[in-house]
Amino acid sequence: MARYYRTDVCRNLPVSTEITGYVVSAFVYLHSVTQDPRYLERAVTGARFLTRTAWDAASRTMPFELEPAGHSYFFDCGIIVRGLLAVWRATGEQEFLDIAVATGDSMLRDFASDGGDYHPILALPGKQATERDTLRWSRTAACYQLKSAMAWWDLFEGTQEARFVEPYERVLEASLLTWRSFLPGHPDRHKVMDRLHAFSYFLEGLLPRVKDPRCAAALRDGIACAAIRLRDIAPEFERSDVYAQLLRARLYADWLGVVPLDVPAAEFEAERLAAFQVADADPRIDGGYWFGRKGTEWLPYVNPVSAAFAGQALELWESGRRGEVQPHRHLLI
Repeated sequence: MARYYRTDVCRNLPVSTEITGYVVSAFVYLHSVTQDPRYLERAVTGARFLTRTAWDAASRTMPFELEPAGHSYFFDCGIIVRGLLAVWRATGEQEFLDIAVATGDSMLRDFASDGGDYHPILALPGKQATERDTLRWSRTAACYQLKSAMAWWDLFEGTQEARFVEPYERVLEASLLTWRSFLPGHPDRHKVMDRLHAFSYFLEGLLPRVKDPRCAAALRDGIACAAIRLRDIAPEFERSDVYAQLLRARLYADWLGVVPLDVPAAEFEAERLAAFQVADADPRIDGGYWFGRKGTEWLPYVNPVSAAFAGQALELWESGRRGEVQPHRHLLI
């Protein structure tokens, strides 16, 4: 799956292993909702690309992109693990569990730093850590990594291998100590909106431990903090994925008995999010979701992940209002 489609030049960016992992999870979720076999077939196809083409068996590495395979990202690996586990749960095919475990072990082995955290990016083929940059969230070891670390907890649940527990707990403890300093994190307000997307990953990564009072408090306060900043910056720049992630966090926090749903806020976010969906004669973008808008101008990107997050958030919102049984955390894209 390409990272995104450029509507101004009518072309896709290169195939991304991380985005493929997200879309695999999205197809499994859509299959759980619709029981349409086409979604599971597409999930299996995407998962086999990850296990049979993307995975580098010789170096035990999952690269960021394949042409060239120049880097591996800690965060991306966690998303890929969760996608493979989603397909494994749906199909029982051992291949998907095996490569999920191998990727999880790569995260443990290759990304661990001398300081006790996990390097965000490695240069391939030598797996050297790249230089960090505090103003670029994807080049830091910060609280957003908790969603990726959640893959270790999911691996523990799937395999009962205790080695996957401690690293998730390590990232969780560090995140609980530092999350309040992640925002704003940048002097440019538009970059703060980008960081809200990353901050929402922290909220999602808390879900396995919401019975811990510290995690429950962080989820409650984090939702409130993200909502305030989103509404403040949105007239200048707003991202569809931030609306979707915040809405999902609200819904799961309510269903898990942590934070009662703020219905007016959720309605506002659902309405704003729905406005990002594309209706166009061009089948390459019709039904997708714009990445973002600055003022009244749509940015020329239609993203698979924006569409996956938005579609799930709006379906969860509607199904919750219908009083239907809510999906397990494992189905969170």
